[in-house]
Amino acid sequence: MLFQVGGQGTRPTFFEMAAAQQLPASLRAALTYSVGVLALRRPFLHKVLDYEDEFFALLMLVLESHSLRITDASFSESLYGLRRRAVKIKAQKDVALVNLGDRLHHSGLEKRQKVLSVVFLVVLPYFKSKLHSIYNKEREARLQASLWGHGEDSLDNLDYITGGEDAVVSMGTSNADQSIRTRLMKRIQKVVGACYPWIHASCEGLSFSYQLLYLLDATGFYSLGLHALNIQVCRATGQELMDTSSRISKIRNQERERLRGPPWLKAVQGALLSCTYTVLDYAQTGLIAAVFFFKMMEWWYQSAEERMSAPTVYPPPPPPPPPKVAKEGIPLPPDKTLCPLCSQKRANPSAVTVSGFVFCYACIFKYVSQYKRCPVTLMPATVDHIRRLFHDM
Repeated sequence: MLFQVGGQGTRPTFFEMAAAQQLPASLRAALTYSVGVLALRRPFLHKVLDYEDEFFALLMLVLESHSLRITDASFSESLYGLRRRAVKIKAQKDVALVNLGDRLHHSGLEKRQKVLSVVFLVVLPYFKSKLHSIYNKEREARLQASLWGHGEDSLDNLDYITGGEDAVVSMGTSNADQSIRTRLMKRIQKVVGACYPWIHASCEGLSFSYQLLYLLDATGFYSLGLHALNIQVCRATGQELMDTSSRISKIRNQERERLRGPPWLKAVQGALLSCTYTVLDYAQTGLIAAVFFFKMMEWWYQSAEERMSAPTVYPPPPPPPPPKVAKEGIPLPPDKTLCPLCSQKRANPSAVTVSGFVFCYACIFKYVSQYKRCPVTLMPATVDHIRRLFHDM
């Protein structure tokens, strides 16, 4: 079986489609990193990071709407020279003798398809991102509750412990503070926490299935959204790329002709339209440059950053040699669970830090208090060197 890896024909390769699909995520990472760096000197930019999903969705709404209106392609697809085409099946009398590929006819996008494309490109990813954040919060709350218990229950118990009228007042206040909105949000979070893993797994499974079928040349739709809209992505021809600039100029001239009012008002509106188009053109160019610059810097500093951020792991040092038993010291019993002083099984095992040998707490405390040394090594020791062991091997 041969995979399509070349650039021939109007059908984009799998790698072109994958690159176009991953570009918005790279753009978001580049913008988030840039705003985060600027926020170090401009604290008001933290508001942008707090509403990152909303600002990025608004930016992509403007870019995707403008790109679909001008080029019949999404913002990322237009950068790779791709175009969206509506699929129409020609009616044939003898269907059995006609190849399916010969019956497919591509045409320009309708207005309904452009609007739904914006929904699939901007609105659905936005809701998916919000559901993912809600699910993460719910999972963290459940994990915290499993480890530390519910905070509300502990507070209620504390109020009951204080007793009397204060407990009744606190319980009434807590019940009054719980609004309907709070309870509704908690229920939504619980529903999302229970349903989101299944929804996410289903979406990822369908996406993987369509991508695998596209790679195997078994379907012309790269994703479920394109299949639902009956849209295929095709590689733009050279003539289409050349006609894009003239088409943009034609659309902009038509919009200028629609302006109504006094001459001075038309001039002002025309200047505003020109400024808007200039800003959009520069924004697209700047975003493209930001993405490629971010990717280049990420690749350039990846190895060095990993070496700098990764902690230096040294091999553990060898254990020190065991202390030698003094000739005049007490010999060690053959059974390691016995106390060298009383020759009985250790009770309340305690170690002498200067030597590491373990004795009964009563035996070693009495011996060190009297002789000021370890009974085995005869090394100087005090009662401060005795440590209680809570797990005797």
